[in-house]
Amino acid sequence: MTEIDATDARILNVLQRKGRISNADLSEQVHLSPSACHRRVQRLEQIGIIRDYVALLDPRKLGRPTIVFVEITLQGQADEVLDAFEREVSVIPDVLECHLMAGTADYLLKVVARDTEDFARIHRRSLARLPGVAQMHSSFALRTVRQTTALPV
Repeated sequence: MTEIDATDARILNVLQRKGRISNADLSEQVHLSPSACHRRVQRLEQIGIIRDYVALLDPRKLGRPTIVFVEITLQGQADEVLDAFEREVSVIPDVLECHLMAGTADYLLKVVARDTEDFARIHRRSLARLPGVAQMHSSFALRTVRQTTALPV
């Protein structure tokens, strides 16, 4: 783990909420000179704590309000099986997240869809064709209670 101080933490907390904030505004909010603030942000980028800057889109406004969590159990745990599955699942655009799990399922996927019919299409055309799949269990999110991309710093 990389060491960060309280000033770095303040910078990161602001940037996680307002990624497009100007350096002048950021430096004012974290009580640093603009040049010192800029140097710190550059260092956080260089050491990989700040990986990227992105725009967070509203899935409802893009017609993708349905979130489905899919638990997948594979037929085996051999490296070739895991690698083949991960390679194929990585190119499905509807899969927002894929996590290798400990527990009953091997993988947990977060899938976005227009509605249940669209998910049925995604399931039939993409998920059911993934290599090595023995079982799949899907759970539809009824409502998102909390969602954030901000990590505690």
